[in-house]
Amino acid sequence: MPNLVMEYSDPVAERVNIRDLLEDLHQALLESGLFEPESVKSRSYPCHNWFVGEDGDRKTFIHLNLSLLSGRTPEKKRELSRSLLSVLESHACEINSLTVDVRDMDVDSFLKVSF
Repeated sequence: MPNLVMEYSDPVAERVNIRDLLEDLHQALLESGLFEPESVKSRSYPCHNWFVGEDGDRKTFIHLNLSLLSGRTPEKKRELSRSLLSVLESHACEINSLTVDVRDMDVDSFLKVSF
């Protein structure tokens, strides 16, 4: 049940094929072997207003948030981070800032309904 959310500054879409990048990130999660394929969700959102350091909105960024149910080892989460960052670098090496954040969700409070 991983949820991948990619946020990016507006100008990124002029330099990076967002759909292809998101598809490759999604595929990396599928290929990790850690999740049921039907449970993997990936989406992206542009940020219209942002500031990075002293350059403000002149710096570009892509930030990934990967939320997954708790229970995976730190090593597995680190492997996921590295895999996702590698995909980011292959698509967006000219972007100023590429970051990945993998976070555990509380398995006791997460609810899901599928139809």
